[in-house]
Amino acid sequence: MIVLKNKIDKKKIAELPKVTFPGRIFVIYSEAEARKAVDYLNTHAVVGVDTETRPSFRKGATNKVALLQVSTYDTCFLFRLNSLGLPDFLEDFLLNDVLKIGLSLRDDFAVLRRRNQKDLRVGNWIELQDYVPRFGIEEMSLQKIYALLFGEKISKSQRLSNWEAETLTEAQQLYAATDAWACVRIYEYLEGLRASGDYVVEKVTETVSASGAEV
Repeated sequence: MIVLKNKIDKKKIAELPKVTFPGRIFVIYSEAEARKAVDYLNTHAVVGVDTETRPSFRKGATNKVALLQVSTYDTCFLFRLNSLGLPDFLEDFLLNDVLKIGLSLRDDFAVLRRRNQKDLRVGNWIELQDYVPRFGIEEMSLQKIYALLFGEKISKSQRLSNWEAETLTEAQQLYAATDAWACVRIYEYLEGLRASGDYVVEKVTETVSASGAEV
């Protein structure tokens, strides 16, 4: 019987071993490469999706989404949208029947829409923040959900790096691929539990000390 907890403390996450995407990563710059990637992705029933945007440190300034990550269980494609744009065939993939798993999808849809005019919400998507509460999980961040389920930590050290750099570093590639892959891994793991029914939820309660601080 698998025991699922509803919450996890940040201090516990800090102590966990780090996890990185273990599969193949392909960085996509051209439409020809993108078409091959989409053909491959269309042979899969479920993929994980995420985006990255170069941070702006000026008040009120924003940048266009630079990277679209789409991952199967063992292969991740990093589409360099700052070079490639969002071609019609890639947009069509985002709207087709392949099930796409993401977290904070509203943000991803918003930044992708700045590169097109289509409403990607009409595609076949599952938002993990809506999905995991069915299993008693109350955490909403990808890092916390993953840590709860697998006892490993997703590093966020590259989140504010330059996603428009001419060449992505290995650390950037692994960070981007891990986030997309983690979405599909979480979904497939929980779907397996749902199908088997072989799990229980253990509610973690927070206690308050005399000083008022959580302990």
